[in-house]
Amino acid sequence: MAQPVRGPFKNQAAKVDSGDGKIGAILWRYLTETVADKTPAQVLPVQRMQLPAQAGADDRLYKISHSTVLLQLNSHYWLLDPVFSKRASPSQLVGPARFHSLPLELAEVPELAGIIISHDHYDHLDKASIQALEARTALFIVPLGVDQHLRDWGVPAAKIVALDWWQQHQSKGVTFTATPTQHFSGRGLFDKNQTLWASWAIKTDQLNLYFSGDSGYFSGFAEIGRRLGPFDLTLIETGAYDDMWSDIHMQPEQSLRAHLDLRGKVMIPVHNSSFDLAMHPWYEPLLRLSVAASAYQVPLLTPMFGQPVLLSESAKINQAEPVTEQWWRQLLPAEVTAADEILLPQSL
Repeated sequence: MAQPVRGPFKNQAAKVDSGDGKIGAILWRYLTETVADKTPAQVLPVQRMQLPAQAGADDRLYKISHSTVLLQLNSHYWLLDPVFSKRASPSQLVGPARFHSLPLELAEVPELAGIIISHDHYDHLDKASIQALEARTALFIVPLGVDQHLRDWGVPAAKIVALDWWQQHQSKGVTFTATPTQHFSGRGLFDKNQTLWASWAIKTDQLNLYFSGDSGYFSGFAEIGRRLGPFDLTLIETGAYDDMWSDIHMQPEQSLRAHLDLRGKVMIPVHNSSFDLAMHPWYEPLLRLSVAASAYQVPLLTPMFGQPVLLSESAKINQAEPVTEQWWRQLLPAEVTAADEILLPQSL
């Protein structure tokens, strides 16, 4: 039996600051700094999902939570970074708790053609979800080293495909290509960068999609765009950012720049509106991104959790008409709504 490939893995840039040297300062800020609206004051709208056991012929997308996305492609279901546990944490007693209900409960997830994992952080790789879904999942596609986590949790090795950057795997008419990101990995104190982190290009005969996982802004987006783009739709992390860890998470304007580098047509922001993971208001990622996207005339979709996004065959997504409303604007404080016009995008 082949042994799993282990790290330490490295980013493309020679030096990337993951914030490790600032842990004390970061913790102090979490304990002492007051940030208005870090979590919603009102209940977030969620559209309950009722899925047939067999995926339909129409290609669809559902944002379930944070970076958890269900894809319906070629009449099969695929799940990205499933986290159904209440907390994105090694413990379900402490740590960031989801502040909205789920549109689809774990027990309601249908049979899956596969699960795709971007990296092993707790808000992207959830042990309880993996173990609960294993019997309903035909295939797990993961970056190098993450396969060992799955083996340790009881997933049969025959179900797992572990890929390095730029390697591909085809299944059910879908080609998955692991692509670079600028991030790091680790689930404990002593395993930093022992598993690889990746983004994913997901291609069918009709669609070309991109899922960023987690990343700071870097030149790799342009390379991915040149090699595998253009993309009909990009799912790009927009949330949990801060100047203290700017190398590993993008500001909203950088997320838009990444979309443009990737040669994306339509953008959906992920990695927001679920967990309190940074020192900004919960709505700020969507607000800043929407202002920037409007200024640069980028079609932006912000579906509520559970709302289906139909991926059409011709234009893939109709750019002439809005597909989803900006549900989050209805929950903005009055003073923020009034100041919206002065939130000009930073230089891209």
